[in-house]
Amino acid sequence: RFEWLQKVAGEIIATPGTESNVKEIFDQCWELKKTRSDIRIFNQFEEFGNTLWHYHVTGNAAKEAFEKASGGRGRLAGSVSSSGSAGTLGFGYFLKDQYPTSKLVAAEALQCPTLLYNGYGEHRIEGIGDKHIPWIHDCKNTDMVMAVDDEVAIRMLRLFNESAGRECLKHYGVDPGFAEQLDSMGISCIANIISSIKFAKYYELTEDDYVVTILTDSMELYGSRLEELTLERGDYTEIDAHKDFQLLMDTSIENMLELTHYEKKRIHNLKYFTWIEQQGREMEELNRQWYEHETYWENIFSSASKIDELIMEFNSRVDGK
Repeated sequence: RFEWLQKVAGEIIATPGTESNVKEIFDQCWELKKTRSDIRIFNQFEEFGNTLWHYHVTGNAAKEAFEKASGGRGRLAGSVSSSGSAGTLGFGYFLKDQYPTSKLVAAEALQCPTLLYNGYGEHRIEGIGDKHIPWIHDCKNTDMVMAVDDEVAIRMLRLFNESAGRECLKHYGVDPGFAEQLDSMGISCIANIISSIKFAKYYELTEDDYVVTILTDSMELYGSRLEELTLERGDYTEIDAHKDFQLLMDTSIENMLELTHYEKKRIHNLKYFTWIEQQGREMEELNRQWYEHETYWENIFSSASKIDELIMEFNSRVDGK
């Protein structure tokens, strides 16, 4: 990812820690605000444009995909997405509006179970689980949280991308053409797939039920991880592949929680420590997110047309120059 960033960014500042050390990034942003006047911070964890885009764009794309796959005959059981910035969860809010009986699942790494256990830790699923609840996460509209063991995701990374892994999948009946496209999934995408399997097993879904998840990035940004795993664990063998396939088949319903009203509130209340104490957001708005839930979030998601007008106005002024 850093090699890619160096191609597109004028300046890169690397903060210490692992994938789940986001507070260190927030601290660095505050330092930049204090010392430089030539920058503006766009924080994906609190910018509603993030989830707003996924609500309207990803949400409509997911609806179209479901309707095409089901042919109008199936039931949308739920939408599943890992919680990183919580932006992609927006597509699940949209699908719940369209299909009110469907459920929304937020997943995270077991090694950093903030949603599940108010916990913390370090993990290897890049792009998710950051020891806080994003400001833009609608906790009251979330039906289930679950945790995925990062070791399972790492082992699936090799199963899906090493030649021995793909041959093993073909042996067990996976379409060869599909097996050769598994590099379309990065590490967090694999975690989303595992989470979807857990969801399907938990609710005992059948062939008439559909689960929608998101593949957010490809292996293009994670090639170095395969090299590191080879150095750490040796070449990937046929025996390794069959063990990992069995691990996938043994995906269980452990570390999952259906959210009651007060479980949702527990997760929502965790926002206080990051956003009110550390980041200077307003307590009044935090309370409105919960106690004026329908009005607050409806105003967020209905603002797209106004934003589009502002974008077109800006583009016309730029084009005019």
